[in-house]
Amino acid sequence: MRQARVERLTKETRVTAVINIDGAGVYDVKTGIGFLDHMMEQLSRHSLIDLTLRAEGDLHIDFHHTTEDTGIVVGEAIAKAIGDRRGIMRYGDALIPMDETLTRIALDASNRPYLIWKVNFSRPKLGDMDTELFKEWFQAFAQAAGVTLHIETLYGENNHHIVESCYKGLARALRQALTIDPRKADAVPSTKGTLSGTLPA
Repeated sequence: MRQARVERLTKETRVTAVINIDGAGVYDVKTGIGFLDHMMEQLSRHSLIDLTLRAEGDLHIDFHHTTEDTGIVVGEAIAKAIGDRRGIMRYGDALIPMDETLTRIALDASNRPYLIWKVNFSRPKLGDMDTELFKEWFQAFAQAAGVTLHIETLYGENNHHIVESCYKGLARALRQALTIDPRKADAVPSTKGTLSGTLPA
């Protein structure tokens, strides 16, 4: 079983994540930010990655540190759980409709972190959460997980739908990319024989 536990403790936050890549999408999430909890639950449910997540942060200042550090810890846990990435399908993609919104996600679990973010919002906040923080979460996640991640909302009006389609798309792309390839379960999916994150693979 590909499982991991990661804890991050700073003067700003304390975040712990326990994941099981080969799970059933069972989640237990408490970050102190209601909307972020909802997104982490969507990520778990649609990727089938079991996720237990606890975060305590300086929410009296704003939600930035807790949001960013949650992305870091969840990403690090995934990277730890998949190890040398042997046997994974490596690539995943998703096209997620949510009512009037359509978002496209493409992912390469290459151990070369990169984020392309083509998502726009018409409001500065969703509830109490700044919409600009969603890019911060995805940037932190991509960096920590070692994934190249392209996210583009092709069209949409409702900001809630836009954000949720991004997380659901990430979940479905991860589910594809991290699935073990039954034809090459013993091989790293690279002509180099390694996904070290240093050179094109």
